[in-house]
Amino acid sequence: MADDLGTDGLENQAKGAAKEVGGKVRNAAGGLTGDTSEQLKGKAREMEGKAQRKIGQAEEDADRDL
Repeated sequence: MADDLGTDGLENQAKGAAKEVGGKVRNAAGGLTGDTSEQLKGKAREMEGKAQRKIGQAEEDADRDL
């Protein structure tokens, strides 16, 4: 079970980081084109990725503590 948390943690961190980057790109693209809706969608994706990355860190920390 402990290995599952560590593996899940790393996976969530990687997926979260990818979402963060994608969100930043979408936000920037919206800024360049003047599309505030696209900017907001990008910022939301970025925040979603940040949350997922932090969950992954917590899972990895929990695995380490076990």
